[in-house]
Amino acid sequence: MKKTLTIALVMVLLLTIIGCAAKETTDNPSSGSTTKPGVKVKLSLWHNYTGDDMRAKTMRETLDTFKKDNPNIDLDIQAIPPDGYRARLKTVAAANEMPDLFVMWPGVMTKEFVGGDLLQPINDLLDSKPDWKNGFMPESFSEFTIDGKVYSAPMALSPTSLLFYNKTLFDKYNVQPPKTWADLMTLVEMFKKEKITPIALGNKAAWVAQSSILSSLGDRVTGTDWFLKAAAGEGAKFTDPEFVQALTYLQQLSKAGAFQDGFNSIDNTQMEQMFAQGKAAMMIDGGWALTNLAANASKEALDGMRVTVLPSVPNGKGDPNSLSGVVGTGLGLSKKVEGARKEAAHKVIYALASPETQKKTLEGNQLVSYKVELDTTKVTSIFAEVYKLLGTVKTTPVYDGKLSSAVADVVNNGLQELLMGGKPEDIAKKIQDANAKALGK
Repeated sequence: MKKTLTIALVMVLLLTIIGCAAKETTDNPSSGSTTKPGVKVKLSLWHNYTGDDMRAKTMRETLDTFKKDNPNIDLDIQAIPPDGYRARLKTVAAANEMPDLFVMWPGVMTKEFVGGDLLQPINDLLDSKPDWKNGFMPESFSEFTIDGKVYSAPMALSPTSLLFYNKTLFDKYNVQPPKTWADLMTLVEMFKKEKITPIALGNKAAWVAQSSILSSLGDRVTGTDWFLKAAAGEGAKFTDPEFVQALTYLQQLSKAGAFQDGFNSIDNTQMEQMFAQGKAAMMIDGGWALTNLAANASKEALDGMRVTVLPSVPNGKGDPNSLSGVVGTGLGLSKKVEGARKEAAHKVIYALASPETQKKTLEGNQLVSYKVELDTTKVTSIFAEVYKLLGTVKTTPVYDGKLSSAVADVVNNGLQELLMGGKPEDIAKKIQDANAKALGK
């Protein structure tokens, strides 16, 4: 009887311990997998892959495949057009109503979202897949990292200031791509006389002139160190003569008629179409144009395109053999996502930035910051040329990657005003005042 009672008590104790352990496993996300078979978790995801370009199609197809392969993860996906995407994201960020997963940018956006306590790091995901983590190019995570915590894995690479030119037109008029500012102004004058738009521009969304032209042109004039000091409010100001000179060069293009009429009323996709159709001799655009062109331009047009960097400027302090650029966007993870939902979110992040997806992205004529061997037979000739060019040039900062979003908006709006005739000194003062306010100086 005693023996039977003892065994019964031991069994009760064991069942109690097992029950507590099971509860701890269910309640504690760190104790192991919390995803139960047959139980669905729901995640909201925002992206801006709405176009017909090959990269957007690749990412949408990747998400479709993920949904089929993971029926227990219910993805509520919102696809928002690129021009309105950042504004929508900033609006929900201000209200602390972020989606669970969202495409976000490195640099300032990452800093602002972390500062607003909206993001959680993905170090544990990266550390769980060391081969994947080590497959990224050097510095790929730097602009997504704050205090040693990594907040996203880049899904692309974005040089922003490539000078595309129509070699067919250049050969027809027996001219060469510009190496100096004087060369560029001579080309503008010549193409104007021939009734050909010298440089296509689509600045409706305002960021194009800043990201694709001024970021690189400004660096040519001021040098990188000056810009970083001015952005930080440490020993340089946007009212300094060198920055005013950079604005003056940009305005000089507009005054010379380098851009088509109505350049502030068409977007960058329309600009790219204009260039691809041979209606403009040149275009200054980012790496994102390559996947758009691959999807929409004829093979003849693509084969007739060439690319170089912006020309040098007189007495410039920056390296003329450089391109402004950043690592591409990545998926951010809301701080509110926990437990089984966090595990599911990690799966989505990996799916969109995995080695396989990076390879598909590269073959879709979109540059990536992942170590992938390029098969040139699977991409356009102009993409292969850009890929080669990137191995020979230095990368410099993009203005809206270093300035706060509020200051970047002032720059963007100021450049629209500048290109319509506003005084460079006045624009420079607006930018300096906004930056000083943002820095609390």
